[in-house]
Amino acid sequence: MADTKALGAHGEELAARYLRAEGMEIIARNWRCKYGELDLIAQDAKVTAFVEVKTRSGLGYGIPAESVTFTKRQRIRRLALLWLNEQEGPWRRVRFDVISVLLTRGHRPVIDHLQGVF
Repeated sequence: MADTKALGAHGEELAARYLRAEGMEIIARNWRCKYGELDLIAQDAKVTAFVEVKTRSGLGYGIPAESVTFTKRQRIRRLALLWLNEQEGPWRRVRFDVISVLLTRGHRPVIDHLQGVF
């Protein structure tokens, strides 16, 4: 998968499937506004999770989650507030997660779900 958009879309689909299998409902995918995009928003009976998905095809640049910088985390927090303001509550507990998806040729995808990491 040389195309990074296709790689990212595939990783997001795998992450969404993973979250569903864990009992979460995906309530938004690729929510966009003029300030940016939220990859996945998922919820269960207890929590609404804003999930940043990072996908890589190798470890040459480190594990995928390492690319969620301080600046990126701040942007996701601001976007989450904008999204929440557009919705009707009441809201459950809110959490910020990162799902790393490693797709290496000839191997099964490796999915690492880091919950409440920022």
